[in-house]
Amino acid sequence: MARHSDIAIFGGDKRQIYMAQSFVEKGYSVCTYQLAGTVSGESCTELHTLDEMFNHCTVLIGPIPLTKNFLPTDQLVLTFKKRLKRQHLLIGGVMPAALTQFCEQHEIPCYDLMQNEKIAILNAVATVEGAIMEAIQASAINLHASNCLVLGYGRCGRVLAEKMKGLSAHVTVAARSQEALAYAQAAGMRAIQLSAFEDILPDCDFIFNTIPALILDENHLELLRKDTVIIDVASAPGGIDYDAAGRRKLNAQLCLGLPGRVAPRASADILVDEIIALLRERGD
Repeated sequence: MARHSDIAIFGGDKRQIYMAQSFVEKGYSVCTYQLAGTVSGESCTELHTLDEMFNHCTVLIGPIPLTKNFLPTDQLVLTFKKRLKRQHLLIGGVMPAALTQFCEQHEIPCYDLMQNEKIAILNAVATVEGAIMEAIQASAINLHASNCLVLGYGRCGRVLAEKMKGLSAHVTVAARSQEALAYAQAAGMRAIQLSAFEDILPDCDFIFNTIPALILDENHLELLRKDTVIIDVASAPGGIDYDAAGRRKLNAQLCLGLPGRVAPRASADILVDEIIALLRERGD
């Protein structure tokens, strides 16, 4: 039988393994459920059922997104609704709206990590490094002196444009917001309205999309050269018509979960620090 634990960590990728190990090393009693690997330490217990997790742990820490390598959205919401109590604290990323609404209605504390501005910005760094890695591997040319289009200039787009500029690429930023365009221009990048980016598509060597909506449709894709590399880091299903890209045999990649793939330990350290700060603030 599992003993009472301060923290349960479930699902996810390598980040959750590093998180569990970090909590153990910091002196926390940790239970794990359906992690992608094992965690060492006398104060860590592997659980075998969801009921064990809910019955013996108060702080429940899930992956980003909360369903990753765990349960489909509908099943997760139903399962958690049946088991969550007021004494629980649910922590995760990109939580299903139905679950957060349930928690609010039943006064169950829940915390979406990706609503934390610090985490979101630092998470963007790992995402961008992964996107650049994917671009290098997918292309036969250097990033240096290449023509690069960044779609969107939010947290991720901003970091991405700056990193590409630092690699001496010719960077164009396309965004809706006049403020975003002004910031991009002030940072030394070419800035254009999102509605006008199709004019430069034939000249693009690399396109990075950060906008979670259909941005590159079939008409846009027909303007691209066959050797253009498209890296899409927007939330699923991404911002590209992948059926059309497939028909044209374009090199378009939807790159999800990059922080967990390219920098799991660094990403885990960021999450652990913020979660500990949250627990201290709550007095847990």
